[in-house]
Amino acid sequence: MVGLSLTISKYESLTKESKADIVDVIKKESTKFKEELTDEKIDSIKNELDDEMKKSFIPIPEKARKQILDEVDKNARDTTKVNKDKININFGGSSRLDDFVKYQKKHPDSNIDTALDTLGYDKNFTNRFLYTRAKTVNSFSESKESREQYFSEMLSYGSVSLFILLPFFTLFLKFYYIRRKYTYVDHLIFVFHLQTVFFMLFSIFYVLKIFGVNPELWIFILLFLLYLYLALKKFYQQGYFKTFIKFLLLNFSYCIVGIFGVALVFLISFALF
Repeated sequence: MVGLSLTISKYESLTKESKADIVDVIKKESTKFKEELTDEKIDSIKNELDDEMKKSFIPIPEKARKQILDEVDKNARDTTKVNKDKININFGGSSRLDDFVKYQKKHPDSNIDTALDTLGYDKNFTNRFLYTRAKTVNSFSESKESREQYFSEMLSYGSVSLFILLPFFTLFLKFYYIRRKYTYVDHLIFVFHLQTVFFMLFSIFYVLKIFGVNPELWIFILLFLLYLYLALKKFYQQGYFKTFIKFLLLNFSYCIVGIFGVALVFLISFALF
């Protein structure tokens, strides 16, 4: 407990100062503990510190000891909370982007050209762009707020991409119901109707969250899928079994396209964030 010994030494040298100064020293020393602290570790540190203060050559009032221990406890738990917000992000461990991430994290104020020269990479557009993305990655790993902001931005791009994917979904309908005498526009109008229902359910979900209800997302997904099945049955006038088979095929086809769409939205959001 080297950090603890240093804390005690500084405390003894400051016992004649104000309580505020003592607490400030304790707080500064506590922030040096970067590892995640469990409740047992925190209690152990407090007990050891309390024992050392009781043995101090200069008498320390019980009220002052309690105040200091409470401050240590609070600061240790705050440090633990901050550490839990951090995540480790890597791209294989030995990639070019990993090098940029490590360097930028160590030298956050470094110029891009200086960083590339130091790391031995060419100062071209690709490397410059990747280095700026390294800053973004480090902001993700350090800040929960930054991650939430990114996913919020990604969600906004995702809502736009849904409209871009609508023509593909319409093509699937045209293909699976090729014997039906519907034009492409007829299928497209039906798809717009489905999209409207989807956004209505999505809006209800978020309105409930705003009011603190915290509904289950899977319930709304299930409701939309049920509506989709019934809408296909009523619009195309086919049997339950045939509609169910085409319902599965449509969802499978759209999921394949959706995976590419999500990956594209992720990359675009990452590039523009």
